[in-house]
Amino acid sequence: MPHDESSLLTRQIQMDNSTVQRIKQRYGIVGNCEALNRAIEIALKIAPVDLSVLVTGENGVGKESFPRIIHDHSLRKNKKYFAVNCGAIPEGTIDSELFGHEKGAFTGAVDQREGYFAAANGGTLFLDEVGELPLQTQARLLRVLETGEYIRVGASEVRKTDVRIVAATNVNMEKAIADGKFREDLYYRLNTVSISIPALRERGTDAALLFRKFALDMSEKYKMPPVRLNDEAQRMLLAYSWPGNVRQLKNIAENMSVTAEEREITPEILSHYLPRESHNTQIVSVDDKSKEHHSFEAERELLYQILFDLRRDVAELKRYVHEQQQSKGISATTTSLADKALAFDSSQPSVEFTNGNEQNLPYWEAEEVKDNIPSQTADTTAEKAANSVRNKDNMPQSLDDLERDMIRRALETNNGRRKAAADQLGISERTLYRKIKEYGLE
Repeated sequence: MPHDESSLLTRQIQMDNSTVQRIKQRYGIVGNCEALNRAIEIALKIAPVDLSVLVTGENGVGKESFPRIIHDHSLRKNKKYFAVNCGAIPEGTIDSELFGHEKGAFTGAVDQREGYFAAANGGTLFLDEVGELPLQTQARLLRVLETGEYIRVGASEVRKTDVRIVAATNVNMEKAIADGKFREDLYYRLNTVSISIPALRERGTDAALLFRKFALDMSEKYKMPPVRLNDEAQRMLLAYSWPGNVRQLKNIAENMSVTAEEREITPEILSHYLPRESHNTQIVSVDDKSKEHHSFEAERELLYQILFDLRRDVAELKRYVHEQQQSKGISATTTSLADKALAFDSSQPSVEFTNGNEQNLPYWEAEEVKDNIPSQTADTTAEKAANSVRNKDNMPQSLDDLERDMIRRALETNNGRRKAAADQLGISERTLYRKIKEYGLE
């Protein structure tokens, strides 16, 4: 390469570097990352040309600075600049905000209103979070980009506007298009020129430079000594992934400047301010082997409830038989037959459920319920059952004790919560309150 051409190239590179550094100082951009410098160069080159620009990058990387750079270095720099956060405007009103509306177009439209496209006529409109636009609004926006024409909400008159669109998003647009959430034709219309802003974790040592800047800003603003990172803390800072990017780093630096007792930050101090990183972003999968170990908790509870209902029905039947005997004088034969069946139920042993280990089971399963009726044999069951019913109302009294014990256990199991205890017992809250007062369980 001739010497003159080499010198010219060197001067051009130096001029480009000085221009980029001047832009950084003007807009408060800190960093020496090559990808960041390249993004600034692209913004400066396309600024004089009225092309639509799409700025992409993660949350907190500083996308909002680039539409401003483009506007200030364009032929529209003396015109209006509007920044609109599309994700912050409700879906029902975003068309009105962007394109305006006529009086009476909808409830609350008490007056005529011009939208951002009319207000920014001749200037630049920055649509932040453009990926959050509803599909209906996307169709309107596509028409404006293609023809410069739009219609106010509630109007029929076509209006014209001359607005340069600069959009930004953190959404994966290819995936949004595949999912039907964003129009493909609008994407290509907005993405005439694309500027990608690198994430903070991809910018090398820029995180340390940014931390120093934010710490000095806090020091100057609040007249306090700035915080400083020692070598180990700086390495720890650079190794962090920064999911919130520059915005997260700024928040941590400002928080540390105010709350840290020591001005020299060590890794131990820094660890208290850095959120714990989650390395596993996948949903934990359940091993198929777990399907072999079936839990019978639900089945056990259902059986307990059935047994309790059966015992309650038996108690009601016993009371009914006893009342009928006393009031109407039921024959001994009939009474014996009824009590035979009841005695059979009462003489059954307690039911226990095990799952391989000894368990503390609710209700009555761990102990036998003992009525004052002795064990019956096959040949004397009917006779002894009849005698038990006739003998001093012993059976109803024993059932009252059972009911009292069941209510007490249910209250203990549910830590005194009466509604939960009533649901467990299968009775209403009103009945439970009455029984608690009756048995003195308050």
